[in-house]
Amino acid sequence: MLKNPATKYRPAYKVDLPDRTWPNKAIEHAPIWLSTDLRDGNQAIFEPMSVATKLDFFKELVRIGFKEIEVGFPAASQIDFDVVRHLINNDLIPAGVTPMVMTQARDDLIERTVESVIGAKSAIVHIYNSTAPVWRNTVFRMTVPEVIDMVKKRVQKVKELTDAHPETQWVLQYSPECFNMTELDVALQACNTAIEAWEAGPNRKIIINLPTTVEWSSPNVFADQIEWMDRRLARREHVVLSVHPHNDRGTGVATAELAMMAGAQRVEGCLFGNGERCGNVDIVTLALNMYTQGVHPNLDFSDINAVA
Repeated sequence: MLKNPATKYRPAYKVDLPDRTWPNKAIEHAPIWLSTDLRDGNQAIFEPMSVATKLDFFKELVRIGFKEIEVGFPAASQIDFDVVRHLINNDLIPAGVTPMVMTQARDDLIERTVESVIGAKSAIVHIYNSTAPVWRNTVFRMTVPEVIDMVKKRVQKVKELTDAHPETQWVLQYSPECFNMTELDVALQACNTAIEAWEAGPNRKIIINLPTTVEWSSPNVFADQIEWMDRRLARREHVVLSVHPHNDRGTGVATAELAMMAGAQRVEGCLFGNGERCGNVDIVTLALNMYTQGVHPNLDFSDINAVA
């Protein structure tokens, strides 16, 4: 045990935002919810879910009221690929519900991912790459311009593949992984590059998802980061600003609530926080917190024991 770890390892990160407005705001309506139970949640259990279990879970998420559901990582798992195809081929996705599939920003994985959702009425393709300095320098050994060029090329790849299937209403979701550990100007450049490469506009929206991949600061710092980005994202009227909080510091719920006050329109999380590693943000707690304040969460937890 280090005698004084704070002196060496405490992140010296502060957002220069003296005119921040989020502390004076309140949560007045529910966000767009995205359940990550079938992907992040699946990574949290000892034995991954079977196809049958995933399909049952999907039905329950629909019953609760989720309109966007991350159905898996089809390029990395045959089970996930099979689940997505089963849902589409058997017309099991209700009108108004959109499946999301996730992949790293690699051409071969993007091709497999888009293949998995061909034929859906609507689909969100979520690509991500890490943008934080330690990943850039140590893992990928890439400069900032190289990272930005990769974002542009991979988004263009998604656009090329999805444009070939106009029968589906496609939405791109881009996440700068480890956003909360990334210099804000670098994160903004990556996100704006994705927005431009996707050609976001009327009837062609994009989701910019900002994760606390590993929580390392108090929730107020993340709220500052969100408000800073909210003010600067390109084509903002065509962007859905999303957050994906984790719970490493035990403050995932507070992080999500303050982020919504700071401009986040969408929240990704799991039921009861049962997500990978330390847990995703607990959507049940978030929803019931809203309910106690007179805000309907648009999710049905009236029989909470049955959901558990």
